[in-house]
Amino acid sequence: MNEQELRRLLTVSVEDVLPSQPASAHWDRARRTRRTRRAVGAVALAVALLGGGTVAALRPPADPPPDHSVAPTPTAEPTHAGPVQRPPAELTFPPDPLARLADPATVPLSARPVQRALALFQPVDEEFRADGAVRVLGDDGVVRSLDVVTLAPTRDESGNEAPAVKPGVLSPDGRSAAFAQTNELIMIDLTTAAVRRIPLEGYLELVVWANDRVLVGGDNRTYAVDRVTATAGTSDVSAWNVVAPDPEAGRDAALVEVTGERGGLTLVSRTAREGAIRSEERITGDGLPAPYEVNEFYGRGWLHGERIASAAWITSGEIDGAEGAAVLDARTGAVTHLLDLGRERAKGCCPVLGWDNRGAVLLRLEPAGLARWNPETGEITGIVRDLPGMVALAG
Repeated sequence: MNEQELRRLLTVSVEDVLPSQPASAHWDRARRTRRTRRAVGAVALAVALLGGGTVAALRPPADPPPDHSVAPTPTAEPTHAGPVQRPPAELTFPPDPLARLADPATVPLSARPVQRALALFQPVDEEFRADGAVRVLGDDGVVRSLDVVTLAPTRDESGNEAPAVKPGVLSPDGRSAAFAQTNELIMIDLTTAAVRRIPLEGYLELVVWANDRVLVGGDNRTYAVDRVTATAGTSDVSAWNVVAPDPEAGRDAALVEVTGERGGLTLVSRTAREGAIRSEERITGDGLPAPYEVNEFYGRGWLHGERIASAAWITSGEIDGAEGAAVLDARTGAVTHLLDLGRERAKGCCPVLGWDNRGAVLLRLEPAGLARWNPETGEITGIVRDLPGMVALAG
């Protein structure tokens, strides 16, 4: 018998001998058994992990699990229209706050002043004479009658008359209105219905709000009137050619004029206070397809950021002298977009009335009373149908 067999025999013989303290011996054996099981379990787990890791490392790569995640929906790129655009054969008329201009007035301004006016409207008859009270559309949707003053038509030295309401008479903030009259300027606080009359000499016809001043002019002279103190001085800026400034521009932002005729159209930048010429740029249509070009601008031009919008007579593929509207770069004078309104419209039919806060141009457009044109997308929609009269919009 070798040593190993002897040790096994002694172990078996001892297991049958009862200990002197059985309870204590049983607890010791239980503890030893638990420790042994825990040790064996830990070793088994380690072996399993090691073996699994080894197998995973040695196993050839499998195809990755399918990707069921939802791919982001691609964002549609904005549509950019060409430099020359035309209105659709029929306009759509989505809901618009300005559509209330077609409604009759329901309350006088003196009884219910506005917090802010969106627009003024003066009806005219077939002979282009004032035909009823001026309407004031408030931002509350209520149409008021301007009852605090009786406006006379403007007139020139030759006796030609025009309605007192013109594009530019309503302040950009919609809180005030200013009307040129012969030998005076009438200013109305639309939030209180208070009226101020400022004596100025001459046949005055046009008004433009230029930040803290009102430019009023006619018969080859222009006054600059402080909107707070009502003090007036003369300005070298032409009330006929000056572009309405961007309401977001500062009080010392340059004033811009658009002057000249075909072959000599010019963009003139002047200092805000003195009216001194800062720069002159030739207006060009190099980016337009032939034979398109701008012959002459008419009506009020409107500045929005670095873009100017104005009505124009244009040369198109059909006619020399078609009605149109143009957008040009206020820095370089380049015409960037042209709206071709065709040949079947009355001369001077479609003056530009300003910009909206989304970069669209608002203009008169037959047979619609008002329309909205987005030069970037080419979209044109109607605002008000058949609105015979003069409209002035807030900035």
